[in-house]
Amino acid sequence: MFKIATFLEACDNLTINLTMSQTTKLSTKGQIVLPKSLRASHRWKPGTEFIIQDRDEGILLKPKTGGPSRTWESIIGCVPYAGSRKSVREMDEAVAAEARSRK
Repeated sequence: MFKIATFLEACDNLTINLTMSQTTKLSTKGQIVLPKSLRASHRWKPGTEFIIQDRDEGILLKPKTGGPSRTWESIIGCVPYAGSRKSVREMDEAVAAEARSRK
């Protein structure tokens, strides 16, 4: 049976963990150490790059996501295909034929 007290206690623990503040210092080299618990919870490894945004209320650090921008040529290059080139019309017809065969 579900107990509301257990649920509320779990919510309180989660809220405390989510809103807990930690303190760090700026070094003489301009470096800030992010606490280990924070790095671990976000799975940030050494070498993780961050985007820094200056805000009215402080500084926001956001991990840089994704790799380099992909071009159409780099995406096409990863698809193995050894046949002759197909026109858009031929591709549309092949997709339509496959769709009809699956009905």
